[in-house]
Amino acid sequence: LLGIGIGVLVREYGKLSNLDKFYFSFPGEVLMRMLKLIILPLIISSMITGVAALDSNISGKIGLRAVVYYLCTTIIAVILGIVLVVTIKPGVTQRASEIDRVGSTPEVSTVDAMLDLIRNMFPENLVQACFQQYKTKREKVKATTAVDKNSSILPEEPTTTATTAKPSENKTQEYKIVGMYSNGINALGLIVFCLVFGMVIGKMGEKGQVLMDFFNALNEATMRIVQIIMWYMPIGIVFLIAGKIIEVEDWEIFRKLGLYMATVISGLAIHSSIILPLIYLIIVRKNPFRFAMGMAQALLTALMISSSSATLPVTFRCAEEKNLIDKRITRFVLPVGATINMDGTALYEAVAAVFIAQLNDLELDIGQIVTISVTATAASIGAAGVPQAGLVTMVIVLSAVGLPAEDVTLIIAVDWLLDRFRTMVNVLGDAFGTGVVEKLSKKELEQMDVTSEVNIVNPFALETGILDNDETEAKKSYINGGFSVDKSDTISFTQTSQF
Repeated sequence: LLGIGIGVLVREYGKLSNLDKFYFSFPGEVLMRMLKLIILPLIISSMITGVAALDSNISGKIGLRAVVYYLCTTIIAVILGIVLVVTIKPGVTQRASEIDRVGSTPEVSTVDAMLDLIRNMFPENLVQACFQQYKTKREKVKATTAVDKNSSILPEEPTTTATTAKPSENKTQEYKIVGMYSNGINALGLIVFCLVFGMVIGKMGEKGQVLMDFFNALNEATMRIVQIIMWYMPIGIVFLIAGKIIEVEDWEIFRKLGLYMATVISGLAIHSSIILPLIYLIIVRKNPFRFAMGMAQALLTALMISSSSATLPVTFRCAEEKNLIDKRITRFVLPVGATINMDGTALYEAVAAVFIAQLNDLELDIGQIVTISVTATAASIGAAGVPQAGLVTMVIVLSAVGLPAEDVTLIIAVDWLLDRFRTMVNVLGDAFGTGVVEKLSKKELEQMDVTSEVNIVNPFALETGILDNDETEAKKSYINGGFSVDKSDTISFTQTSQF
């Protein structure tokens, strides 16, 4: 509220130049940089220690439960969004020509985007994956005239191309695929590597204990840095909000797109306040709203900075300290959720696609609506947890059903605001996921706790010493199948000899 008030006052009474606006937003920029700074060590340390602490079979079960939960909630969010936009029909009363276009349309190919997603899962350089992502784009090459088979002209060397032939001309339009790197952490590639690396360390036993201790210490140090950042966060958030309000040039666009924004926000509100808590209540049998209150600081951070990845440090802190979720669950589930769980983004994309169709007076049949649902779900899973990633995936959804991709510029003007609300829903979905997965994995976690308490020694070393009288009852040992086991351990065994 303070940030909104300062922003409105400065906007109305302080005539700032573009340079002044940039300086005004500087404290908020510092907060964003501080949060982004600790994303990398937090993801690496939490994933490796979380996976290494679990048995490979147990980690597989936990991972499967997390993915199934995330996939189900995303599908529900898409269906909810389509039902609302078809019912409310925010685009029927308007025309695309009545809304000002802002920005440019991202050039995205659905096939190339999916292939890039797979490529980024297996980065060729681990160090480079810490600050860059791989992407490809199509470049036109000079049209070539078809050459007769009997011609003596030698063909050029084959290249990776996409071909479009024009039937009326004897020419072929070719595209070549060019690879490049863009700035940003390749979170998906790092998660895949850390997942495998953690499983290997867990299998190494004593040899891997040194690495386990190192990454545990790294995780602990990172979380202490998070606590330091928390002291500065109120100041940074105030200037983030105020700076964004000052930057808005045309408030009239909010009136024109008011019904569309209301549809998206209503869907996000229903999903976060009814559907997700209901799933949590049914499975966990605890008060979901008390759980959500424990995540309040993380939700506020997500609302202000609109990045689920940058919010991850605060999400960890709230889940482990406020809601007391097992660290073995949070360290494994939260980094995965911040990368693939995008309930709010999927709902937004479904609503936006149907809204654009309504603006263009296009009637969508059942097949096209199903296509939107499937594409929005898949595209949201592949979206990185960075600001406005929904715009890029939005182009994929529009192209899948034949809608004009350039119409994405109609909604760019209000995307900065909707992005904050859908990010908050994404983070809340991640948090509820940890509670659900912990409940479903309770037996496996208890089994690991019992196993870790059993002290197994050299199977060929028999105990021949005489115990002190005070420790006789607690430490009297038996030989069972060659293993020495304390009598105080709660396991069943057959007594074969007693000393």
